[in-house]
Amino acid sequence: MAYVIAEPCIGTKDSACVDACPVDCIHPKKDEAGHGETDQLFIDPVECIDCGACVPVCPVSAIYAGDDLPEVAFYNVGTIDDAIAKGAKLAAEG
Repeated sequence: MAYVIAEPCIGTKDSACVDACPVDCIHPKKDEAGHGETDQLFIDPVECIDCGACVPVCPVSAIYAGDDLPEVAFYNVGTIDDAIAKGAKLAAEG
């Protein structure tokens, strides 16, 4: 299962995870449409290779494996399916 970026990312949008990702699956990047309007970053589950490189570099510990995501992390994104859908939508628009 792909990794998910949870609510601690809201308002932070630190790009350390973007830089660490070997397959560029974290969106929106600073130069992509929607970066200014989006309050957090999202991982495209189709592009994610489940390597976990993004996890240790996140300064706010917002990245979890989908199976390990605590329920409290969903208050902004809804369900795991909502988070995955948001990530895929942003990637498609980028």
